[in-house]
Amino acid sequence: MTPLWLYWILLGLIAGSLAKFLMPGRDPAGCIFTIVLGIIGAFVGGLAGAWLGWGGVRQGQFDLRSIAIATFGALVLLVLGRLARRRA
Repeated sequence: MTPLWLYWILLGLIAGSLAKFLMPGRDPAGCIFTIVLGIIGAFVGGLAGAWLGWGGVRQGQFDLRSIAIATFGALVLLVLGRLARRRA
């Protein structure tokens, strides 16, 4: 049985990479940043998805809905990060 934390790291890598691919630009490009972006994006996307009735990120399962919701959350974080950097 695969540990749950390994699923979150892999989901974070996939979602963070997809978000950076869909929204190219000058962002920190390290692998660790991408994984953290995807993991936090999965949390944000899961909250937004549950609030909007789309569903959430499922623990321990890889399905397209979970990846899409996590990627959506990571995209939101990228947009907010870029807006914050412009104001600074």
